[in-house]
Amino acid sequence: MKKEKEIEVVTSFVEISTKGFSDIIDVTEQVAKVVKKSGLQEGSCTVFISGSTAAVTTIEYEPGLVKDLPEALEKFAPSGKRYHHDDTWGDGNGDAHIRAAVMGGSFTAPFQNASLLLGTWQQIVVVDCDNKPRNRRIVVQLMGK
Repeated sequence: MKKEKEIEVVTSFVEISTKGFSDIIDVTEQVAKVVKKSGLQEGSCTVFISGSTAAVTTIEYEPGLVKDLPEALEKFAPSGKRYHHDDTWGDGNGDAHIRAAVMGGSFTAPFQNASLLLGTWQQIVVVDCDNKPRNRRIVVQLMGK
């Protein structure tokens, strides 16, 4: 009888620098490299951003959407508005927390044959909503065989 291969968990990190202010960074290639190097053939890949003022999502990473998404976020949670968070901490980034909370801190995609199963025009992006440039650490955690 053939023994079923056990599920493995592989955790890696990707470091990026951002400009803040809804800067959008395409991390698809870095995440795909983590999947390839892991030795796992199929499973789930979770991409998580540490911090409460950045988010992970997917978009078609093209110049129009790279402009459209920050413009939409500005309408949704405008910068320059007074937020209760700013009263607490005085750091002026209440909008960043709201934007990041709505988009979410993680994204999960399946992979097969050591390749992410993303759509043709789907890229994994980090959106740094903070009001200053940041160095960000992205956690890429794989579960699979």
